[in-house]
Parts: sequence; C-alpha cells; structure tokens
Amino acid sequence: MRIVIKVGTSTLAHPTGRLNVRRVESLCRVMSDLKNAGHELVLVSSGAIGMGAGKLCLPGRPKDIPTKQAAAAVGQCELMYVYDKLFSEYNHTVAQLLLTGEDIAHPERRQNVENTLFRLLKLGALPVINENDTVATQELVIGDNDTLGAVVATAVRADLLIVLSDIDGLYTADPRTDKTATLIPVIPTITPDIEAMTGGAGTALGTGGMQTKLHAAKIATESGIPMVIANGNAPEILYDIVEGKPVGTRFEVKKS
Repeated sequence: MRIVIKVGTSTLAHPTGRLNVRRVESLCRVMSDLKNAGHELVLVSSGAIGMGAGKLCLPGRPKDIPTKQAAAAVGQCELMYVYDKLFSEYNHTVAQLLLTGEDIAHPERRQNVENTLFRLLKLGALPVINENDTVATQELVIGDNDTLGAVVATAVRADLLIVLSDIDGLYTADPRTDKTATLIPVIPTITPDIEAMTGGAGTALGTGGMQTKLHAAKIATESGIPMVIANGNAPEILYDIVEGKPVGTRFEVKKS
C-alpha cells in the first residue's frame, strides 16, 4: 500500500511545545517497520511552529505572522534533525519537502512536486512534508496540515490517508465536554449532519480541529482515497489501521 500519514502537533509535542521523545521514537519505529513490510509511506508532519515556540521559550503559539515564521524556522530544523536521526537508526532515508499554497495551485509547480514525490518513493526514501510556514503568506497559505495531507495523498495517488490526532475519531459531540458523545466508527458519506458535529482547533499549539479533518476527508474520499482518523497517543495503532481493523473513524470512498 501507498500510505500518507499525517501527524499533528499534539501527537509530536508535549503541551509545553517540547518534543515528546518517547512518542516520536515510537512513531518512527512503527513507520520503519511498515516500510520494511513493503509499504510506501509519506509523512505529513505538523509541529514546526509549536516546537520552535518551545525552543524559543515562548509562552504559547505565536499570534503574529513574523513570530510564527521565526518559530517555524527554528522548529523545522529540530523536527527534521529528529526524523533523520530516528529513521536512520532503522536504515531509512528521509527527504524534506516544504510547500506553499502556490506549489499546489500552480499546475506546473504541482507537477514538479508530484514528480519529486514519485521519484523519492521509487528510490525508497520517506518524504517528510510540511507547509513552508517561514515564507507562506495569506495568499500562499494552504492553511492546515490536515488539508495538506489530503492534497499530498491525492498527488501521490495513495491507497490510504491516516490522520493521527489527540482524539479517537469523530464523535457525535465533543467528548471533552459531553459525556454522552459516542464514536462514529464508519462514515459512508459526509452529510450536513456530520458536518454539524465538528468544532474548532483542538489544542493551544496546533491549528487543526475536526473541521479541518472533515475538509481533508472530503478531498481524499472524492479522489477515491479512504481516510482514517485515529488517536496518535500510541503509534502502534498504525499496525491495526493498515491491517484494516476497526480503529478510530474511517471515511469511506465517495460512491458515484
């Protein structure tokens, strides 16, 4: 299978913004094992701004664009250093791609991105992709890495998109505030009722929330790619997802 895995800031970092070493080590170990089993993997990784904010000792996620860009510049270095170090321990080579909205919107630039990704996969590398927050402006921004994950999955014609978050999947209501909320295991199609269940950003350091994940699910499923939302607290869950076991919330491919 060709699988795109998107991990959010809440999966990669502690609330302080500092790297969650144990979890990231586990993520890289499991992904390396999946590659060893013959799967092609692409990692869409959040965390640069959050980790940069932690390394710069900022009190939280920056509000202004220049500080966000500065934090991203610092955090991206640390993020890729960690991925390179951990994947290298399992004899896998990583490659970094930083994209802006224009790279996706412009046909020629998008083709270049796709050509690079396909060649990296053919060479056995593991692409690690993030939005280029250090230069992105309002006009160029993709907006969130859930959407980026779906766009990348479409670009590489993936068999599956997995979104790891700090929540088990899509619930009938916000489980943090509503004890009667129940997990929805399978969504055959995204209806207005499903859209009404979503909320805003989930954590102080992240930008995503269930709304962005639902938007990503629309992009993916309309392109013929199923998507699974699952809790990234234990990256070993990837094994169950790849084996087709019922984990989290699975969005089925939109039927014509």
